[in-house]
Amino acid sequence: MNVNDIAAPAARTATVSRTTAETAIEITLNLDGTGRFSVDTGVGFLDHMLSHIAKHGVFDLDVRCRGDLWIDQHHTVEDVGICLGEALARAVGDKAGLVRAGSAYMPLDEALAFAAVDLSGRPYAVLDLKLLGRELGGLPPDLFNHFLESFAFAAKINLHLRVLYGANDHHKIEAAFKAMARALDAATRIDPRRGGEIPSTKGVL
Repeated sequence: MNVNDIAAPAARTATVSRTTAETAIEITLNLDGTGRFSVDTGVGFLDHMLSHIAKHGVFDLDVRCRGDLWIDQHHTVEDVGICLGEALARAVGDKAGLVRAGSAYMPLDEALAFAAVDLSGRPYAVLDLKLLGRELGGLPPDLFNHFLESFAFAAKINLHLRVLYGANDHHKIEAAFKAMARALDAATRIDPRRGGEIPSTKGVL
């Protein structure tokens, strides 16, 4: 076979644009990236967490959001989670040849987090972040759960994310996002042994 006859792998990228009365968002995600990111949501701590998803998932990620931060951060955090989830769902396409599931532990100093994901098409989120109730970068702790739930349901993935222990809330949430990124990296890889088949006994995900 001539090397020129071999088809190039399909680009696993997606761009999502969403404008509402509360936010205007554009996200581009490349699953086969190098960990490059450019993120600007107007919420510094959210930008920090999104950068970890790109860097530790080895994805390329561009995020731009202009939200109604004069009200609070809720709409921005929620809508960015939704759009990122939609981008992931589009980028994996029909999921042919994917590994499909992945898990990872991630330590950060005294904190340890564990994440497991399944690109099952059946959205669910089980979260146990063990946050102590203080704001982080101006974000109330419930917004981290809301971001992750919004992301998981829009992406149509099963996400289990747990902080096993830790004392510092910044370390706990950062370890959790890094663990999720590593699990997503594992789950979204192409397994050459599958020969392009859908990784399900149903034949569809």
